[in-house]
Amino acid sequence: MRAISQVAPEWWDYTTLDRALLDEAARLTVKDIGQLSRPGFTIHFYDTVQEFYCAEALEYIHAWKQATPDNPVGVCGPIGPTEQLPMVAQMVNAMDLKLHNAHFWGMDEWVVDGKAADENFSLGFKKADLDLCFNRIRRDLIMPDANLHFPSLDVKPYEKSWDDVRCLLMQGGQGETKHWAFNDPVKREGAYKDVPPTPAEYRQLGTRQVNLHPITLIQNARTSGGGVVQNVPSTAITVGPKQTWKAEKFSIWHPGHHDNPFGMRLTALMISKKIMDSAVPMSLLADHPNVHFSYLRPFMGECTVEMH
Repeated sequence: MRAISQVAPEWWDYTTLDRALLDEAARLTVKDIGQLSRPGFTIHFYDTVQEFYCAEALEYIHAWKQATPDNPVGVCGPIGPTEQLPMVAQMVNAMDLKLHNAHFWGMDEWVVDGKAADENFSLGFKKADLDLCFNRIRRDLIMPDANLHFPSLDVKPYEKSWDDVRCLLMQGGQGETKHWAFNDPVKREGAYKDVPPTPAEYRQLGTRQVNLHPITLIQNARTSGGGVVQNVPSTAITVGPKQTWKAEKFSIWHPGHHDNPFGMRLTALMISKKIMDSAVPMSLLADHPNVHFSYLRPFMGECTVEMH
């Protein structure tokens, strides 16, 4: 019998894993993490904030530079971390990089009053992408509006765009439920009352509307809303694992303030050892052929008791 979640008993999450695995993750040092690389899973470290976000922004540039009329390519990007987004715009402008054949997919979006949030919603992800990046790119360089793909309740056009355009890069951060985008663990109900979905079942999920784990609501209130949980919607639309496995490179950036020291260790350990469990959605990336984790070394912290 699997353990009951210590934080949300009606949900699956990482606290339902075997205690021995959790303890092993907590013991990992920074040196240990560096040794978790294997074919298909690469660990990178950066020692300054400037290097970290510059390297993250350059992933966009390297991908978009490969776009041609006969080979349009795109990037699927996050909200969180976002510090790289103004740098992307600055680099595009400085390089005179024409993005006319480049594409961008937003990873996810809130559902507000029964529809996807638009540019007027203060916590909106489309609004953040436009404000922090795309509205800062010169008009003679920016891609056509049709090349910007944001998820909506009608997921068919969004999913079709993944079939029409090659995604070179999916880039993002890691949530405290160990999610990417809003691929949270599922509720403990119905067929999943006693066991979570198998990795194979979870992998079949496409772009969809989801109910968000309580931890995710708290995290988004903390990182984006000053802790005002009542302003954070409880449902969202998220890019699915089906689309994720179409991305040629999957790149997660750990600045140290999205997930905690334990979470940054747990997913690296599980992906490295190919331990897949849908209670830790990020662990399913152990089956993706090209996964990269980048850490800001000074902010990796330790899993030790420190009373304040």
